[in-house]
Amino acid sequence: MTDLLSISYPWVKSLHIMAVMSWMAGLFYLPRIFVYHVERASTGSDVDQVFQVMELKLLRVIMNPAMIVTWVCGLLMVFTPGIVDWSAYWPWLKGVSVIGMTWFHHWLGLRRKDFEASQNTLTGRQYRMMNEVPTILMLIIIVSVVVKF
Repeated sequence: MTDLLSISYPWVKSLHIMAVMSWMAGLFYLPRIFVYHVERASTGSDVDQVFQVMELKLLRVIMNPAMIVTWVCGLLMVFTPGIVDWSAYWPWLKGVSVIGMTWFHHWLGLRRKDFEASQNTLTGRQYRMMNEVPTILMLIIIVSVVVKF
């Protein structure tokens, strides 16, 4: 099994990078859609319905599959011999940050359900502020992996 992981590592890593890019695009874009939804659509309007469809499709068709592929490929790389030095600080920091990214993903899913139930209580400004969460986590993850401190 470890031979197969080692041989397939470049392919798994490539797929991981593509999935992360797709996931991050969604994590950046969905809060921005929420900003416009709050600021431009009244509950029950046609525009409200259009935003809800956009939010659902982005989450279900792009973000969820990308998150799953990111996790699967990431775990495959973790189990590939010689890839992760667990005595270093970086894999732990990256792991915590990826868990934070996953939490944020699920938080966005709950906010989408709030819009669907006409129960959103957050403002455009609050969604703009939350839009910085994936940026901060992305910076931590990239520096951790590249610098490997």
